Amino acid sequence: MGIKTGLSLLFSLLRQNWILAPHIDNVCLCDDVFQTAVDVVTKLPPLSLANEIKVTPLGMETLNQVTNFLRSTIGPASSANLVGQQLAAELMLALAAQRGSLRYLLEWVEVALQAYAASMKSDDHSQRSTNIHYDFFMDIIQQMVQSVGGADKFLAVKKKPTKDENGLISLYDAAMYLMEQVYHLAVHYASTCMSPDENRNTEGNSSVFGANCEVYVWGSNSSHQLGAGSQEKVTTPKLTSAFGDCQQIEAGQFCTFVVHNEGSVAACGKGSYGRLGLGDSSNQAVPKKLTFDPKSQIKKISSSKGSDGHSLAMSTDGQVFSWGDGDYGKLGHGNTVSQKYPKLIQGPLSGKAVKCVSAGHRHSAFVTEDGELYTCGDGDYGRLGHGDSNSKNVPTCIKDVSGVGQVACGSSHTIAVSQDGKTVWSFGGGDNGKLGHGDTNRLYKPKIIETFTEFYIRKVVCGTQSSLALTSSGQVYAWGCGSCLGCGSPEYTALRPRQIEEFQSTCIADIACGDTHCLALTHENEVYAWGNNTMGQCGQGHAHSPISKPKKVIGLDGVSIHQISAGTSHSIAWTALPTDRNVIAWNRPFCVDLQESTFLLLHTFLEHYCDDVNGSAPPPPFTTKQDHCHFIQLCLNILGTHLSLAQASGVSKGILGDHSRPFRNLLFRLLDIDTPPISTTGCDRDFINWSTIIVTTIKGEDGTTSFPASTRQ
Repeated sequence: MGIKTGLSLLFSLLRQNWILAPHIDNVCLCDDVFQTAVDVVTKLPPLSLANEIKVTPLGMETLNQVTNFLRSTIGPASSANLVGQQLAAELMLALAAQRGSLRYLLEWVEVALQAYAASMKSDDHSQRSTNIHYDFFMDIIQQMVQSVGGADKFLAVKKKPTKDENGLISLYDAAMYLMEQVYHLAVHYASTCMSPDENRNTEGNSSVFGANCEVYVWGSNSSHQLGAGSQEKVTTPKLTSAFGDCQQIEAGQFCTFVVHNEGSVAACGKGSYGRLGLGDSSNQAVPKKLTFDPKSQIKKISSSKGSDGHSLAMSTDGQVFSWGDGDYGKLGHGNTVSQKYPKLIQGPLSGKAVKCVSAGHRHSAFVTEDGELYTCGDGDYGRLGHGDSNSKNVPTCIKDVSGVGQVACGSSHTIAVSQDGKTVWSFGGGDNGKLGHGDTNRLYKPKIIETFTEFYIRKVVCGTQSSLALTSSGQVYAWGCGSCLGCGSPEYTALRPRQIEEFQSTCIADIACGDTHCLALTHENEVYAWGNNTMGQCGQGHAHSPISKPKKVIGLDGVSIHQISAGTSHSIAWTALPTDRNVIAWNRPFCVDLQESTFLLLHTFLEHYCDDVNGSAPPPPFTTKQDHCHFIQLCLNILGTHLSLAQASGVSKGILGDHSRPFRNLLFRLLDIDTPPISTTGCDRDFINWSTIIVTTIKGEDGTTSFPASTRQ
């Protein structure tokens, strides 16, 4: 209350000083205060105020209160002098850049255009400042672009604003140029992340490495699988430096593997049967580097969560190495000998480019680039999918399926997904319904899970007695038995896939399954856990077990987690962007902000400036009809990019909040204009997709959609 009152008093004093300054020899302390504030804010490190989770509620309220004061100072009714108005505009822009979110930049554009329009209508232009310093503005723009790694986009906007003889540019030119930069940054970002496809094994964030990666570990540390510290279990996520900068981490059975940025691999934890690949069976307290012969750059590791432990490593060129316990021929080398060093799998995989691997308890599976599925190891229960229970000591192609995109191995069952994500097969042990066919029969050949015929499946994972699937819309389905079903009862059995209700209103980006516990990562970088928690692997701050419904892992607020891994009894989460799936950020500094407030601002722009598009003269503040139409086009393009990103990330439903219907009506009005701006944006075909997103979110109670009479045809 004291801070709020103090701010209100300060703002009142500043206003009074502006009013009284002409009567006291133009002594204006306000301008000095504003100039000092501008200097302080611009000298802060970029995006210092961007992580709003780490800003206290009082801090957020203070920032908003300051911004509102600056808006009023720039606005038409301001009592500030010309210098004060100019400094207020610069300070508001500097704060918006430090806060990072697109909506704050759009708010500045709105104020800048309003102020310039007011000056055009005013008879006394000397009382309105409509300029800011050119060098200050371009420094802000360059800092924004460099902060998001888009220096080439800075050069893409070739026409820079013109400065006058005093080194100033108009608020109008600054607002138009800022919108242009925002548009180019948004399109650049969308082009790098709009085509994720795990099943087709396409590259995701391949140019983004795990520099400065933060790794959090929790759960059992009985064999030093957490990389350091005592062997006591850790019940809440603990930040560790043991794994260094990494790209991928695999939590296995009492062991952990780390794939570093340059493709090297290190391991720690339990070493029995050579499962660490370090040449012996000793436990390893801290991560130690593995040797691969021939030398290879490793892309992904899959390690068994049960049995006696074995691991598979896939290189960037599609070769596969295996090591650890060799029983049942699961290493794929033509025998049952254990391997204490990584050994290249040859035989049927020679000359094949493998794009996905999975290590089960007693078997292994491989998916090649051309969609073939190979398995080897223990054939009991039909888990290899070859029509019998015979074991295979070399990878053997399953003839009954083709066009496979990914595979997951459990204890005695296997699940595969087609490259288009529309078909899911399962085979092997069916006890407890973990195959998802409505019974408990074992299957010796792959069979399609009928529940998923109308879904697009992005990922499947397997536990000991359960299976999970992640849909393209971010929903999670589980089947089998136990607390991994996340339904609230550890005794429940689901013979067919059923949706986990706790995630119905949450969009899930990734899932992971250990032996008997599960993890889920939301699009907002939150981690949830459920299942067995006897070693604290669910990250709840205790070891009470089981956790029968998904619960948010504590201690990760404000951390941008992008990847997760679940081992037998420990869990790991880290911040490096994944390479096997694309991450669509809901908030990308300066250019992407999938929030209702952002869409509302864009709607305000379009609503306010579109009605006069066919007028004889452009409405203020626009100086030419070309600029008027160009601004509308920029708004439409930014809107379209956001709608496309929302659809691709699975959050298009409800993203517009209460504004779906007004948006629909507005866009249809644009189509009814004699020369619709949409037809000149170069993205008129995309408009059909955008309107589909909007229209499908506002269907009536009867499931139908009404259209304005003029646009029905």
